[in-house]
Amino acid sequence: MKGFGLFFSSLLMLACAHAQTSGILAGNSLQPVSLAEAVQNVRPGSIVVIGENHGFTEHQTQQVAIMQALRDQGLVVSVGMEFFTYTDQPLVEAYRQGTLSEPEFLQQIKWGSPSYSFYRDQAVFPDLTQGAATVALNAPRSLTGKVSKQGLAALTPEDMALLPPQFSLGRDSYKRRFLSMMPHLPSPEAGERYFAAQSIWDDTMAWQATDFLRSHPNQVLVIVVGDFHVQFGGGLPDRLRTRGPEFPVLTFSQVNTLDLTESEIATEIKPSEVDGPRADILWLAPAKSPGL
Repeated sequence: MKGFGLFFSSLLMLACAHAQTSGILAGNSLQPVSLAEAVQNVRPGSIVVIGENHGFTEHQTQQVAIMQALRDQGLVVSVGMEFFTYTDQPLVEAYRQGTLSEPEFLQQIKWGSPSYSFYRDQAVFPDLTQGAATVALNAPRSLTGKVSKQGLAALTPEDMALLPPQFSLGRDSYKRRFLSMMPHLPSPEAGERYFAAQSIWDDTMAWQATDFLRSHPNQVLVIVVGDFHVQFGGGLPDRLRTRGPEFPVLTFSQVNTLDLTESEIATEIKPSEVDGPRADILWLAPAKSPGL
């Protein structure tokens, strides 16, 4: 274990020596790569998961750049959206086909914040003439909201029917990281409820994504999702590999370096001694929320 610790210490020293505010890095070695190099091994039947900080224009631009790089390789690119509920898939299809206007669509799916302008380009990226699709991935908010407040035991048979088949909670390492992000929980029981809701979120997206690819094996599915779901592989990537082991998964984590020191950037991007790399690919950029 001493050699293992020295390995990660050397990586941290490398990151500190070469800290940068912008650029694309391999997640394990922290070496610079081009976008083309980052996606060069993606093939039909693959899943590319892009983590983001919600509402940052730089992250939107980088997501579309990744999608375009995949298309430039001749791949058919569909896009799965965390922000659309899978039960609303008919509304998504009507919107994409032009039979439902954007204002009507947003009203019917009860879109909240951030502004839809941050996700329009990703949502409409798939080329319908190629058979690509925009895929609604998430669980109904009524389901996850109920679990976060009352727990899994409160679910009715109707609620249970909305869960993924063979649903189970996320793994312990993911739970540890999730709870560490919530230091002011009112009780341990609240943490259990919130993690159950988070697990439903991840597993539902994995269920919908792998079902889509099984019926569209000639395509690549890009998933746009909050960065915590991606980091260190314990959330959504773990569920994707469990539900669809036949589908290669490539993960991107977008790292906001705005106002961070070199030391802080190094800490953000270094692989964890326990959990490994933050993602397969890291895209660093200073990102400022509009209005700040």
